Amino acid sequence: MRLSISHETTYHYEDQVRASIQYLRLTPHDSERQHVLSWQLDLPRPVRAQLDPFGNILHVLTMDEPHEAIIIGARGQVDIDELREAEHESQSALPFLRFTRLTEADEALRAFAAKTCKQRRDRTALIDLMHGLNQHMTYTPGSTEVDTRAADAFAGRAGVCQDHTHAFLACARSLGVPSRYVSGYLYSEDCEHLASHAWAEAWLDDAWYSFDVTNELARPERHLKLAVGLDYLDACPVRGMRRGGGCEQMHAKVFVSPTPAPVISVQQQ
Repeated sequence: MRLSISHETTYHYEDQVRASIQYLRLTPHDSERQHVLSWQLDLPRPVRAQLDPFGNILHVLTMDEPHEAIIIGARGQVDIDELREAEHESQSALPFLRFTRLTEADEALRAFAAKTCKQRRDRTALIDLMHGLNQHMTYTPGSTEVDTRAADAFAGRAGVCQDHTHAFLACARSLGVPSRYVSGYLYSEDCEHLASHAWAEAWLDDAWYSFDVTNELARPERHLKLAVGLDYLDACPVRGMRRGGGCEQMHAKVFVSPTPAPVISVQQQ
C-alpha cells in the first residue's frame, strides 16, 4: 500500500513568544516494512536533520525572534509492505525494558498482565494482552492528558491510543518483554478516525512485532511509523518549550490517503 500524508500543526499564542524550540520527529525512515518515496518538512526556516538516541530522524526548530504563531508542515509518500509482520534491527532491545514515569507498572497492571499471560511470553500471549486492555480501557477522547500515567488511565478504565500504548508497555515490561512506544500515522476508511496514531512494538523471537491496542490489530498493514521511544515523550511528533506567549492554541490537520502504485507493464518480445 502506498500512503500519501499531509500533516500541518499550527500554534497560536495569546501574546508574543520571546523564543521557542520545537523538537520534531516528523520524518519517517526506510525499514523492512516501509520505503519512503518522498518527504519534506515545511518550516519557518531551514533545519538540519540529525538522529536521536533511538535512531529517529530529529529536527530541532529554534525561533530566537519574537513570534505569535508557528506553522509546521510535513508531507510525502511512503510504500508499506502489508505482508510483513515483523521488523529486524541490529540494536539491542534491552533498553526497552526500562520503565518511565508514564509507563510504570503498579500492582494492578502487574496483576492484569500476569493473569492474562500467565507463564506465556509469546506473541499469542501479547495478543491476548492487547485484547484484554482494549476491553478494560474504553476509547474515550478527552478523558486523559498527555502526561497521564498508564496506571491512572488503567484505573480510570478509559483513555486514547497513547494511554492504551502506555498500559501495554507497562504490562509487557513487567513480564520481562522489551517493548517500545511507536508514533506515526494510520490509514482508516473511517473518516472519523484520527490519522495520527500510537501503538506498541514488542521484541519477540529477535524481531519487533506490532500491537495496536486501540484497534486490536497485531499486524501493521496500514501503519506508517515515524518514531519510537520508551514512551510518548520520546516519540511524539512535535514537542517543544517557549518563553512567554501566554495561552496557547494548537490545531492539527492530518490527512492519510492510499495512492495506487504505478503499474509497470512488460512487453514480451
